[in-house]
Amino acid sequence: MVEGIAAGVPFVAVPPADESAPAALLAGWHLMDEPASERAMAEAVPMAGLQAWRVYFGLPLSGKRLPEGGPAEVFRRASEDAVLNVFGPVTEQAAAEFPAALAELRDRLPGATGPLGVFGGSAGALVALEVLARGDAAITAAAVASPIVQLTPMIAANERRFGVSYAWSERSREVAARHDYLDRAGELTAPLLVVTGADDDIAVREPAEALREKLGIELVVVDGMAHEFPPGTPEAARVDAAFTEWFGRRLRG
Repeated sequence: MVEGIAAGVPFVAVPPADESAPAALLAGWHLMDEPASERAMAEAVPMAGLQAWRVYFGLPLSGKRLPEGGPAEVFRRASEDAVLNVFGPVTEQAAAEFPAALAELRDRLPGATGPLGVFGGSAGALVALEVLARGDAAITAAAVASPIVQLTPMIAANERRFGVSYAWSERSREVAARHDYLDRAGELTAPLLVVTGADDDIAVREPAEALREKLGIELVVVDGMAHEFPPGTPEAARVDAAFTEWFGRRLRG
C-alpha cells in the first residue's frame, strides 16, 4: 500500500494485480461513519485482483485534515449547521481538488494510464456523484454504497438519529438543491452501480431506488446491512464483492 499526498490531498493507493502492465485507476472517498478514513476504506473495499490502482482519498475535515479540536470540532460544526458547515463544503472541496490530485497520481503511479472509475460511500458517495456530474474527468464507470443521493432526506434522517431539528435557510436549501442527484440524474452519464443496505434508513434507500427507476442503473441491496460497512464485516465483504465485479466488468481494456 502506498501512502502520500497528491495536490494537497491525503491518499492511500493499492497497486494492480500485475504491476508491470498498464492499469486502470479507481479513485474513491470514504464515509464519515465506518469505514471513516482512507485506510479503513481500503481495508473494507480492497477490490483485490483488479488490474487497477485503487486510490482512497481522505475527505476534508477528516484524518490528516481535521480542524483544531479534532472530531469534537467537526461534530460541533455539524450541530451548528450540518449542510453549510459539513456536507456542502466537504463535497465541494473534495470534488474541486480531484482533477489536480488525479493528474498528479497519473504521473506518480506506475502504469496508471487506463480508464478511470470513481467510487464512494455515504458522504464519500456524495463526492463521487458530484465528480461524476461535473464531468471534469472522463469517467468510465462509477459505484457508490450507502449513497446520499439527495441531501434533504439525509438531514431529516440525522434529525431522527440525533433528536434535533435542523433550521433550513435559503442558503442551505440552495446547497441541498445543488446536491440532489435525482434531480441532476441527467448529468450522471457514466454507468453507475448503487449498493444499499436493506436495513439502512429510508433517506438512503428511497432515493437510490428512485435513481434506479429514473436511469435504469444497477442496484444491489445487501440483506442485513444498515448504513456502515466496517472493515472485516460481512457487510463490507458484500460491498467489496459488488464493486469488484462491477469494475472488473466495466474497466476491461
